[in-house]
Amino acid sequence: MNATVREPARDLPVSASADVVVAGGGIAGVAAALAAARAGASVLLLENTCTLGGLATAGNVTIYLPIDDGRGRVVMGGIARELFDLSVADIKHPAPVAGFRPPPPVWLDPASTREARAAGPRLETGFNPDGYVLALEEALLRAGVRILYDTRVCAALRGGDRVTHLAVENKSGRTAVACGAVVDATGDADVCFLAGEPTVSIDANVAGGWFYTVQDGGKLWLHTSSHAFDKDAGKGGGAEGPFFRGDDGEQVTGQVLATRDLIRRGLANLRADHPDEDFQPFKIPTIPCFRMTRRLAGAYELREGDMHRWFDDAVCLAPDWRRRGPVWSIPWRCLVATRTANLAACGRCASWDTSAWDAMRVIPVCAATGEAAGLGAALALRAGAPLPSLDARRLADELRARGNLLSPELAAEQPA
Repeated sequence: MNATVREPARDLPVSASADVVVAGGGIAGVAAALAAARAGASVLLLENTCTLGGLATAGNVTIYLPIDDGRGRVVMGGIARELFDLSVADIKHPAPVAGFRPPPPVWLDPASTREARAAGPRLETGFNPDGYVLALEEALLRAGVRILYDTRVCAALRGGDRVTHLAVENKSGRTAVACGAVVDATGDADVCFLAGEPTVSIDANVAGGWFYTVQDGGKLWLHTSSHAFDKDAGKGGGAEGPFFRGDDGEQVTGQVLATRDLIRRGLANLRADHPDEDFQPFKIPTIPCFRMTRRLAGAYELREGDMHRWFDDAVCLAPDWRRRGPVWSIPWRCLVATRTANLAACGRCASWDTSAWDAMRVIPVCAATGEAAGLGAALALRAGAPLPSLDARRLADELRARGNLLSPELAAEQPA
């Protein structure tokens, strides 16, 4: 349909303002908000659902993937480690079939050797999504972050080379939020797109959504339901269609419906395989479970071949969750917009080449890039500097002071 209607122009009331406005309350957005608030900035976090954690919680993707390099060394600290620990802080006993798994004991033993850690399971957790929602929210409120739920960003209003306001909609109607700097943690580069930044979109997402069942009224099971996908963000590599875009309303709905059908078939198979047992769906995803949708096309796009390369403007490290050994250093250039002086992106919508996107889209990297983007935004505002010209080495020093592990030695290739 090509018909159009004209919407009357209107003046938007300014309903809120903050030094740093974070769009998106997933793990990347939580980390960005925490980092900016702890640096002394006033912070407003906008979330279009009523749940923090994004795919980790509302999507039931409840594995905090490894923060080690697979060779016995921890390579992520700071807020990435803090949120790792927080994910299972209230779990007293493992529940394997429910996916509740504290860190492996070898990593908790101060006397363990690097060789023992390298030979054992990697440093990851499996958490209760609802417990994590409550913990994340409490952490933000304790840090002084203002949260605005049920609020969608609809437009980025510019003044010169800066975003001055975000137009948002919620139960109060359409209003504007004034901002000193903006961190796009939407997962879909929504603010980057609305601000006119160059972005890259893919249409290769598959049906997928993890879900829980209750068996015979008691045992809780986590089921990792998904079609096969292409790690290089394409339609090859054994990927199973149909395929979907994440930046198109009809396509988003199509992915959700295909995922619900996948869950129904999974339930039917469980019941057919265990006719004497009662399997009831208990918790299905409440958001679209996309892996890679739209991202910023920044001044640099991190790629597979950059593993073990040290960048002078590195602001965090990222191990490979899929295999042991690779570690990337992530440059500041991957997180900052090129046309907008006060806009940064983090998490899965930062500037990743398709060859590295699959490794960078996960919880630990979201947390690490979120902290870098949030702290960078706060420091740039304090210095009166555009984000692209912020001294990344100074930012890295500040991140190290906050417990981040940033060194060429940790990024260097290690023997198997």
